[in-house]
Formats: sequence, structure tokens, C-alpha cells
Amino acid sequence: MYRPDLVGSFETRKFPNVRNPTIDTLMWGSKRHHIPILFEIDVTDARDAIRAQKAKTGQGISFTSWIVKCLAQAVSEHKSIHALRKGKRQLVIFDDVDVSVIVERAVGQPGEGNTLPMPYIIRKANEKTVATIHSEIRTAQQLPAIAGEVQLDSPRAAWLTGLFTMLPSFVRDFFFWQPLFRDPFQVKRRMGTVSVTALGMAGQTGMSWGIPIGIHPLIVAIGAIAKRPGIADARIAIREYVGLTILFDHDVTDGAPVARFIKRLQELMAGGFGLTQTAESVNAVL
Repeated sequence: MYRPDLVGSFETRKFPNVRNPTIDTLMWGSKRHHIPILFEIDVTDARDAIRAQKAKTGQGISFTSWIVKCLAQAVSEHKSIHALRKGKRQLVIFDDVDVSVIVERAVGQPGEGNTLPMPYIIRKANEKTVATIHSEIRTAQQLPAIAGEVQLDSPRAAWLTGLFTMLPSFVRDFFFWQPLFRDPFQVKRRMGTVSVTALGMAGQTGMSWGIPIGIHPLIVAIGAIAKRPGIADARIAIREYVGLTILFDHDVTDGAPVARFIKRLQELMAGGFGLTQTAESVNAVL
């Protein structure tokens, strides 16, 4: 029995079943042998190019969309980084890079303030331009939320997903998660091979890193952007840096391949990869 004078006012809400798949993901992700690597990249030139493009054309692109493009390109050049196990003796290494991005959507009754991060998969991100990726993400953000849905543009019927979220956890594990992880092709189809989450979207400022929990072979967390002195053209100047966290599955790859992958990612991002192509695409439309 609680004492109102000590507890104060409060309200009780029903725990939303749509959160159960998120809890499942965290539980299964905690069992993975993920190794986190935290680093930062100078993105001053890329940020300047994005701002200049918007000033010239009026068409902006999101920073996250550009990072997804750079990431997909680096993965396509170092494919073992997103490999999936098939049984105990095989690895499946895919050519296409399917990137899962997180889109925050409102769930429940209007005014309750409940939100759920819903994944959306950008298929063959390595073959798409930054502008195309940006357009896909913006379209996904505007998709209507369907009751019981836990993934945007999911191939499953919403009523079936809703039923799944209400099942006990051991039933979900036995009939869904365990069969899923035994089939790398189903994994790729249902959730992609790379996961990207942008922590900077939560209103953070200054340099930051996050270490998420997930079930993909490659997980990338994008922190906020910070300005501080750096060296460019042998001179000290104010530069913009973004903090990135890479989690790789140590079951399928080792430190040396990951180091080469990160080096390539740094080269692509520091050089503003894909932004010239994006500007050309936008100008062609205009």
C-alpha cells in the first residue's frame, strides 16, 4: 500500500504490446558478440557542401542520408563486415547492402505521447544516390502509422504483427526469433544487414557517442556534431566533427578487416563522397 503524501500524483497506463519486439531485440542483441569502436570524423567539407547545395537549389538533404550512403559504399567494398552465419560452418556474404534506419513514430492514442522507433529498410543502399536515400527516409517518416505495426513498409500484415506482439516471449522466441536466426536470407529480407541509428536526432549537442544494442552484424550509431579547433591545409581552424560508434559481430569478422573498413569510411566521409552526384541529380530535376 502506497502513501499518497509520499508518492504524489501519477497515472497508470497499459504497457503497449508494440514495445515487445523492441524488448526482444534488446534481449537477443545482448547475446551477440558485438565489439564497439568509438571514433570521430571531420565532416566540415561535407557539411559545407550540403549547406551550399541547399542555398543554391533550395533542396536540402539530411546528414543521416549522406552517412548512410557513405556507409553502404564502404560496406560494399568490405563485404565481410556484414556477413551472416549459416549454421556453424558457413558464412553468407551479400553483395547488396540493405540498411535499416530508425524512424520515430507516434503510437497509441493521440495525446498520450507514446513513441516507438520503427525500422525502415533502404534496399541496395550502395546503388542509390544520396538524394534517393534522403527521399526514401522522408517518405517513410510520412507513412501513416498502422495499429499493431512495428516496422514501416513491412511485408507482414499489420494484424499478424499485432497478434505477434501479444504472444508470450517464449512463444515469440520459439516460433519467430529462433527460426529467423537460422536463416540468413530471412534475416536480410526482414531486417537488412546494417543498422543505423542517429542519436543526434534526440536534441543532443556537443560531441557524443552511444553504444546501442542490436542484432545486425553491423550497427552504426551517429552522435551529435561538435565544433572545435582542428587542422586543415596546415592551419588551425574551427572544424566540425561527428562521433560515430561502430559495433561489429566478432563471430563473423576480426579487427583487421574492421580497421580497413573504418579507414575507408573515414576517407569517404572526409571527402564528401556522393555529394557532387547529389547536386547533379537535384540540378537535373530542377
